[in-house]
Amino acid sequence: MKATETPPAVAATDPAPVSKSSAPAGKEKKSGEGKTLNVFSHGVLIIWAILVVLPLLWAIMSSFKNDDSILSTPWALPDKLHFENWSRAWSQAHMSDYFFNTIVVVGCSLIGTLLLGSMAAYVLARFDFPGNRFIYYMFIGGMSFPIILALVPLFFVMNNMGMLNTRHGLILVYIAYSLPFTVFFLTSFFRTLPGSVAEAAMIDGASHTRTFFQVMLPMAKPGLISVGIFNFLGQWNQYMLPTVLNTDPKYRVLSQGLVELASSQGYKGDWSGLFAGLVMAMLPVLAAYIIFQRQVVAGLTAGAVK
Repeated sequence: MKATETPPAVAATDPAPVSKSSAPAGKEKKSGEGKTLNVFSHGVLIIWAILVVLPLLWAIMSSFKNDDSILSTPWALPDKLHFENWSRAWSQAHMSDYFFNTIVVVGCSLIGTLLLGSMAAYVLARFDFPGNRFIYYMFIGGMSFPIILALVPLFFVMNNMGMLNTRHGLILVYIAYSLPFTVFFLTSFFRTLPGSVAEAAMIDGASHTRTFFQVMLPMAKPGLISVGIFNFLGQWNQYMLPTVLNTDPKYRVLSQGLVELASSQGYKGDWSGLFAGLVMAMLPVLAAYIIFQRQVVAGLTAGAVK
């Protein structure tokens, strides 16, 4: 008689229930940790949004109230909309002049920054030549240099060149101030663009200049919009450079005008006009970010996947 043996298949299937019972426990643990992390991150974002949005809404609300309401009931809604606060800040506080100077200076400097920065970044990203990395690291070093250390020599340089208290002098300083970050940002962005497109344009007879302006620059539109928004925010809110290099009252920019308005209205008690001027300065920045919000996100994430 042959002895009966246990089939190996049956023996092999014995530990299966143990593994099946342990797998859901690990998945439930990971899902629980994910839910906890999501709740924590959403809570932090909600708190951050409240801290940012509430002062903005309070400033807008105060710009439509009179001085008595601002001091007596600062958190209450205005009894009626006082649009005369805005007209008074625009005309009597010379906000119109500050706006014009700021738009001219920031508009010209932004165009110059994007043009020169994109050209330098394209050369550093696409062409290999002696000193390429040295020039690139020099631009990066400019980002870490404190601007306050250059104010005194910059003042004398601008004075000797006859560009002190002028719009074009402030435009050139803004361009030089914004170039390091622009070149750093766009160099990484140009490296992610396909080089085959530029090679095809060169084969078709396009020059380097035509290839850059008609082929590569339109492809870099998301990156240009992103770095343009960052430069616009920095140049629009710049206060230190115009305070030192632009002391002529007729050429004051918006940041200088707001400080002048705050110091003068502090004695007169025209708080409603001060809040109206403050909201006027915030609206262009807020509108620019809302309009180009998707382009900014697209430009920041375009280089993540090659």
